[in-house]
Amino acid sequence: MANQAVQHQCSFCKRIINVRDQYDLPIYDPNTGFAICRNCIKDVYHFLEEHDAAQIQDEKQVFAGELDDILKKNKPHIIKQYLDEYIINQDRAKKILSVAVYNHYKRMKYGYQNDDGTEIEKSNVIMLGPSGCGKTALLSHLSKLLDIPFAVTDASSLTEAGFVGADVEVAVRNLYYAADKDVEKAEHGIIYLDEFDKIARKSGANNSITADPGHEGVQQALLKMLEGSVVEFTSRGQRKHPEAPTIKVDTKNILFIVGGAFVGIDDVIAKRLSKASTIGFGAEVQGKDDKPKFDELIHKVRPEDLMQYGIIPEIIGRLPVICTLETLDEDALLRILTEPKNAPVKQYQKLLAMDNVELEFQEEALRAVARKAIERKTGARSLKGIIEDIMLDVMFDIPKSDEARKVIITKECIEKGAKPEVVKK
Repeated sequence: MANQAVQHQCSFCKRIINVRDQYDLPIYDPNTGFAICRNCIKDVYHFLEEHDAAQIQDEKQVFAGELDDILKKNKPHIIKQYLDEYIINQDRAKKILSVAVYNHYKRMKYGYQNDDGTEIEKSNVIMLGPSGCGKTALLSHLSKLLDIPFAVTDASSLTEAGFVGADVEVAVRNLYYAADKDVEKAEHGIIYLDEFDKIARKSGANNSITADPGHEGVQQALLKMLEGSVVEFTSRGQRKHPEAPTIKVDTKNILFIVGGAFVGIDDVIAKRLSKASTIGFGAEVQGKDDKPKFDELIHKVRPEDLMQYGIIPEIIGRLPVICTLETLDEDALLRILTEPKNAPVKQYQKLLAMDNVELEFQEEALRAVARKAIERKTGARSLKGIIEDIMLDVMFDIPKSDEARKVIITKECIEKGAKPEVVKK
């Protein structure tokens, strides 16, 4: 005997629904008599899908329209002029980054406006330079100029999936939060992976048979992300599981810049060059005193040197632009102390001026600061710390009185720890 049918009327299409068993049940509220048939549910679902797709397309068209203005305002020479106001020297690196960013936005514009089958590949950048030479500072100021999401992630903290540590997806998650949780903005940002040299193979160019969770495995995990893929991560950073809500970000239009000190890369380059220069008749034999300097060698780096250092070939292929930075000598550090808009000396002069105090650094004192930074082998990043040590007692005592004064920092203050001269005005 067939089950007796129960009839409901769809509140949308007014169609009569004959319900014979639980599989035929529509959405039905017995209190109000509201019902929706299966056909209307499907129609609503398709409508929402089309609406979301149209909204995403509108957002892309809005961004595509903004690209012309972005390109007009951020031509390579304009970008370099801006960087010159904050970063001393490193002219070659500024040019490389300016062109890389400009071409990155041209590539996006081409992708939005052309459909001829030709695809312009991403030009991700690898930066090599000693500690404190301005790698992170360059990119930090670049992001402020472009007004785009920019996130720095320490590559040395990354491990491959399944090991204790941060998965590679954390780099994209950091960018997502830098974009104020706007996926569309995040998908056109810049990710900087610092300390990239720390994930080089421990065994250099040779394969390792032991587990290497913080090195080669991380490089392998980064491959798809660098090239362009949809990265899925949880909003709170917990491990992914079926019930955790996830966020998806396409890295196709994200520019990746990786950088590191690559300590010892100059020896790898020198070894390659010495082999090339000592082969065959008439080759020059270099003496011990003829060893090239770091700055001469770093600009001659080639992909094979990075492979020898421990970067896998697949990663190098996805980092076609090599950007090298020189060491900063005493004169360069002296200029960093005084010339940029955010120079350390200018910062302390502004601070003391708020207490009606004039601050003066003698040139020999500034040179002593530069020499101390060179001795520490930390480059420009230690300049402010050195000055802070000298200025501590001054900044502690100055607020005790409101009278106008002048503080003079001498060479002896830096080298011998003498107290700065305080003169009443």
